[in-house]
Amino acid sequence: MPITCRNRHCPKCQNLSRAEWLAARQAELLPVPYFHVVFTVPAPVAEIALHNKAVVYAILCRAAAETLRTIAADPKHLGAELGVVMVLHTWGQNLHHHPHVHCVVPGGGLSLDRTRWVACRPGFFLPVRVLSRLFRRLFLEQLQTAYQAGGLAFFGTLAGLANPAAFTRWRGALRQTDCRVDGDVAIPIPHRAGRADFPHPVLHERASLAAA
Repeated sequence: MPITCRNRHCPKCQNLSRAEWLAARQAELLPVPYFHVVFTVPAPVAEIALHNKAVVYAILCRAAAETLRTIAADPKHLGAELGVVMVLHTWGQNLHHHPHVHCVVPGGGLSLDRTRWVACRPGFFLPVRVLSRLFRRLFLEQLQTAYQAGGLAFFGTLAGLANPAAFTRWRGALRQTDCRVDGDVAIPIPHRAGRADFPHPVLHERASLAAA
């Protein structure tokens, strides 16, 4: 029996299997451009998420999905029903807590009556600032709903947020944050394949899903 380390990076043991897997995924792609969108949350929200993982991570995923679907369905932008693959990352490359969702989206979708394909403009998917503002609103609304239902717990330096007035002030400060301020959710940055430390949404065309 041959000895194998079974490491997917090993050129002797797993390189062929890796190449075959990538080729199979490549064959599943639609003949359209794909886009990579990343939604993240600012540091104050990440701090709360550290103590309320299930609740806040679920809100992050729901808000991101609803944002994409809502803006894409708007005839002013695309007027189509999207499909999306989402992956939740909770840590950055530096191993700091950094909740964010990677979304892989085809450059178009089905018309709202589901009779035809609606393609996005070449090299452009959806406006980042519009996505950012809706995402922030949906996220904060759902966070407020979770708070009112008693679904959030606060410890240590965050214990004061258990007071409704304090939480309202905290939430209001986030709602007023300018989209271009560091730590917010709306500055597009170039994507670097293999990196997971995206501090802001990324919106750009991917030549291939399997390339990363």
